[in-house]
Amino acid sequence: MKINKQENLLRTIGVFGLSSNIVNVIIGSGIFVLPAIVAAGMGASGALAYLFCGILIALIMLCFAEVGSKITTTGGLYTYIETAFGNYAGFLSGNLYLVTVLMADAAVSNALVNILAAAFPVFELELVRISFLFVVFFGLGFINIWGVKQGVGLVKFLVIVKILPLLLLIVLGLPKVSMTNISIEALPSFEQLGATSLILFFAFIGGETGLNVSGEVKNPNKNIPKSIFVGISAVLIIYVLIQLVAQGVLGDTLADQKAPLAETARAVFGSTGFLILTAGAAVSMFGYMSGAILNMPRVLYALSRDRVIPVKAFGTIHSKFKTPHLAILAYALAGFIVAAIGSFEQLAVIATGGILLQYLGVSLAVIKLRFTQKSKPGEFKIPGGFTVPILSAGIIIYFLSKMTVPEAIGTLVFTVFLTIVYLINKKVTKHQGDD
Repeated sequence: MKINKQENLLRTIGVFGLSSNIVNVIIGSGIFVLPAIVAAGMGASGALAYLFCGILIALIMLCFAEVGSKITTTGGLYTYIETAFGNYAGFLSGNLYLVTVLMADAAVSNALVNILAAAFPVFELELVRISFLFVVFFGLGFINIWGVKQGVGLVKFLVIVKILPLLLLIVLGLPKVSMTNISIEALPSFEQLGATSLILFFAFIGGETGLNVSGEVKNPNKNIPKSIFVGISAVLIIYVLIQLVAQGVLGDTLADQKAPLAETARAVFGSTGFLILTAGAAVSMFGYMSGAILNMPRVLYALSRDRVIPVKAFGTIHSKFKTPHLAILAYALAGFIVAAIGSFEQLAVIATGGILLQYLGVSLAVIKLRFTQKSKPGEFKIPGGFTVPILSAGIIIYFLSKMTVPEAIGTLVFTVFLTIVYLINKKVTKHQGDD
């Protein structure tokens, strides 16, 4: 693949637009649910887990900044790995990316149900939960079949809708923080920090998806690194302050909350605050899912269209609506099934494990491309030689080591399955080419 393949796309996205895109994808559901899980695992020292994850995501995003500055075509993570390591790595990355985001969508939908259940207990009933998930996935699926468009302007609007309730909670909540509740009596063990961070990291993933529009960014060599820095910095600051406010206001009871931020808002400024944060969380999660169900079926469509996967039907376009309708329906069906049988925490860990493997690929891609591609004027290069990519790869491997045996086996089995599919598809394609 060529590093800078020419595309018929308009480069209209600036730093604010791309930064907003990154923030919009990252702030989906995790921050509205995970503070309770973090508190259960680490108590008052939970903010340390955010800093640990923040350091890791900063190292990883520095790798993305360098590779994104060099490879400026549309595709993001998938394109970076394929460019550095070839078709097989690209095949694994593209399909694993598809499944990982599917798991993330299912986790977000379950988090949405949990948030609604805190305000309306009827959502705790299994039949209601399943029915709601069905309506969400297939409702968004059919809407996107009809041709819903989300531009950068909508992304900016969603970011404002997401951040305003969080900023309101921070500003009004900080004065009510009890220092006793955030006092760290003993530092957590490294094992404890690692196990909690593996789950928490779910709240940080997704920034790479915002880079899928690299082919439409103005002056990408400079604006991509700037946007990554602005986006990740904003997310980390908001996350740390939110955890401190939630822990400082609710104390030990934080660990028992299904909707921790909504309950924190209730304690800070009454039932109105609870409703504002509940609504904000619901809108945030729904916006995330709407974007995912709009964008991710296009990956399935492209894989089918390019004969990367052997199912040709997913590569068809609806004659009237001009959308990949079968790919959208297939993605919605798969998302609904996975969401119906899994819980938020289980799916979050699986999704995190899958995306960490791809982050590892990008970290290694930095090293590979430095040997195989000459740097051009204006390209961003991480200072410190190979320190950052090697360090980020090491931390990712440590995180992956914290997966349970069943989770690790599941990832390995899926990788073997994809390898078999790749070999079969390659043989079939070669045979058809010979014919």
